[in-house]
Amino acid sequence: MNFLYKLKPAAKKFWLQLLAGLMWSGVGLMLFIIARHWLVEVELFTEVLLLIAGLTLAAAIYFWGFSKLAGKNIRRIEALPNQKPCLFAFQAWTSYPLVAVMIAMGIYLRVYSSFPHALLAITYIGIGGGLFGSSLHYYAHLFTRESAMAIGAEE
Repeated sequence: MNFLYKLKPAAKKFWLQLLAGLMWSGVGLMLFIIARHWLVEVELFTEVLLLIAGLTLAAAIYFWGFSKLAGKNIRRIEALPNQKPCLFAFQAWTSYPLVAVMIAMGIYLRVYSSFPHALLAITYIGIGGGLFGSSLHYYAHLFTRESAMAIGAEE
């Protein structure tokens, strides 16, 4: 047991929250880039309409979904009893199957589906925007936490 415990990839809570923010930002940007490649193939007016639809969906996903999940993750990480929990604890264990399903669905829709990529861009912009916007919660928390620690408010 002690040998396996030494192999556990552990990190301080600061790094878990930074990793979560970077992952959410990175995936959000990746989805934006994929959607952008699809949108350049349509006429400008259609591109603008699809972009507006995607950004509207992104706002809804941010406000009613991912921002709440980011807050929940931040509180969960802060409440972890160990000062150096497992590196993979940046996301709740129950979320990993959902992430796998979302990745598989994204690949299926992008590669095998006959759904037009220009319309699929709305979903990619929506999810990407929601993820990117919510990633800012992690950075804001880290900034306020580190600022408080710097002035001696926390230990």
